[in-house]
Amino acid sequence: MPLGLRKKKNKSKESSNLVENEEGGPTAGRAAKSAVNGAGLPPPAPNLRPKLVFHTQLAHGSPTGRIEGFSNVQELYDKIAEAFNINSSEILFCTLNTHRIDMDKLLGGQIGLEDFIFAHVKGVKKEVEVLKSQDALGLTITDNGAGYAFIKRIKEGSVMDGVKVICVGDHLECINQKNVVGVRHYEVASLLKELPRDQPFTLKLVEPMKTFEVLEPRSKGTTAGGEDRIGSGRGTLRLRSKGPATVEDMPTEFEEKAVQKVDDLLESYMGIRDRELAATMVEVGKDKKNPDELAMALDEALGDFAFPDEFVFDVWGAIGDAKEGRFQT
Repeated sequence: MPLGLRKKKNKSKESSNLVENEEGGPTAGRAAKSAVNGAGLPPPAPNLRPKLVFHTQLAHGSPTGRIEGFSNVQELYDKIAEAFNINSSEILFCTLNTHRIDMDKLLGGQIGLEDFIFAHVKGVKKEVEVLKSQDALGLTITDNGAGYAFIKRIKEGSVMDGVKVICVGDHLECINQKNVVGVRHYEVASLLKELPRDQPFTLKLVEPMKTFEVLEPRSKGTTAGGEDRIGSGRGTLRLRSKGPATVEDMPTEFEEKAVQKVDDLLESYMGIRDRELAATMVEVGKDKKNPDELAMALDEALGDFAFPDEFVFDVWGAIGDAKEGRFQT
């Protein structure tokens, strides 16, 4: 029996989750009309204000559910879990507008107002021993914003490219018996980098659950510079780790180019890709006059990170290049 229909719910709760009961009630319609026509009247009560509703499925197959009322990634996972009667800890990551493990469509800090959300849940666990025969393993790490680091890219010809059981989308659970659940992506990347060369190490991983039509050759993940604009609507919902979610216009050409370049720099310097982090850095740095001002602003906004001076200088340069339109298209 498909997830989401395992328990019979009462009609009022089901109507908040399932597409079959999508029409709005008469009270909501009258409230919206009153708000439009009643010039000078106070705004409607919070429970009568329009809500953003998103459609969602489990990537390996499920009914379509609908979710609303979330402000960050963890709350989003909680809403998806509630819709399908699963634990939110089962969700590894989400993709937008595709059920495939496509790192170009990975959900980050922004969701287009018309995007369809697919949740990828835990599948097969595996344990692999790897010989670190080169200084760099060839992995790019990201995380889901809720405590799970996973593989976003495998560099062709690298050490990890030769270990065919390791795939893009795999969640890194343990490194040499050290549990890294809840550890941020940059710390996981640092642990992998610090592993001694010419010594074996063990990884415990969890791959996303797949359906038969999704079983396909292992992917190398996104290519550098290959992330497309995801939102298909006129605006996006910006999820923030601190503060409420906000509805914003689609990113400008400057923002798109600057965020892409900063994300590339994160991969180059730290072995991670994180568009939400890159977008935050661009937002913080777009009005800064020099690298010192940018460094101080980043320390204030992102105190958990210890960015090298060279990285901060390059970020400042990337933002400046984007402003001047000096990036090639």
